[in-house]
Amino acid sequence: MSEHAFATRAIHAGQAPDPTTGAIIPPIYQSSTHVQDGIGGLREGYEYNRSGNPTRSALETQLAALEGGASALSFASGLSAEDALLRGILKPGDHVLLGNDVYGGTYRLFTKVYATWGIETTTVELGDLDAIRAALRPETKIVWLETPSNPLLKIVDIATVAEVAHAAGAILVVDNTFASPALQQPLALGADLVVHSTTKYLGGHSDVLGGAVVFSDDRFYDQVKFQQFAVGAVSAPLDAWLTTRGIKTLSVRMRQHSENAQAIAEWAAARPEFAQVFYPGLASHPGHEIAATQMSGFGGMLSLGLSAGADAARAFAESTELFQLAESLGGVESLIGYPPDMTHASVRGTALAVPENVVRLSVGIEDVSDLIADLEQGLARISR
Repeated sequence: MSEHAFATRAIHAGQAPDPTTGAIIPPIYQSSTHVQDGIGGLREGYEYNRSGNPTRSALETQLAALEGGASALSFASGLSAEDALLRGILKPGDHVLLGNDVYGGTYRLFTKVYATWGIETTTVELGDLDAIRAALRPETKIVWLETPSNPLLKIVDIATVAEVAHAAGAILVVDNTFASPALQQPLALGADLVVHSTTKYLGGHSDVLGGAVVFSDDRFYDQVKFQQFAVGAVSAPLDAWLTTRGIKTLSVRMRQHSENAQAIAEWAAARPEFAQVFYPGLASHPGHEIAATQMSGFGGMLSLGLSAGADAARAFAESTELFQLAESLGGVESLIGYPPDMTHASVRGTALAVPENVVRLSVGIEDVSDLIADLEQGLARISR
């Protein structure tokens, strides 16, 4: 379906009507195993749910189409997708270069799990090409970046970093969770692999956990596929179906997420209660021009730095109503979080620690006037 536009691919890729009944929505193959026509006589290659399931296969076709990839694999969570990718590609003694505000869970995976396996990591400001070049080693296997980053919404020029990584013999992995493929296509910009927490914008309704790896070509597919099968952190049929259902409205949802977040960022930028507004849609954002070039919209995530400091930030996160206090992001409902003690608690006390005055907003698709009113009443509560 590569000849079709994004919104069309999101709805139709991997979603042929059921050939037996004509049902417009393919069925959920809620089965753990598959009958064989004699020993080894597999029907359409399906044997056991850990190795493959038609509902998961349909989602993987859909995921590859969204990112313009050659193939994709679906997992039980975003971190399990990252784990399979890393186990499939790395070996003891390899080195990975990370951004200096990488997601706390990814940082924990590298520094608490893979460090014991002999994998070394270095964090660097990925917007500084000289710093990247200085940090690269002969044993650097992967450059890993998030753009926009979590939670400070840093923007990295994917195409430029891809050139630097490839010149050093490293591969570029892009976590595209914050932008989603509706707004950004890293593979087209030179990335080798894309990872997602499909729990977030792809699922989009805060009702399913999942992850994905999307491949630009076939270089790494077999070894990551083996990890998916051998370790078994696969998405279950119902989870795969829920993710597919969410993806079908991704294009229209991301437009509304972006529109609402832009309005809130502009509102916040005019308020003295906020010392910083981290949103790439603002012309004042240091990565605005790059984001405008490599993204078709600026997304639904933004972070705010409270002028009054850490105590005010914590109080503000506990004072909103429509913005509900919760982990995660990317659902249709708005969420607020305090990263230093929530999503990024694992990097507290390190060079990657999130500033103590920062709250993170996942802006939903509610009416934006209601969302701004909620933030205003939250500010009023903490000023009493």
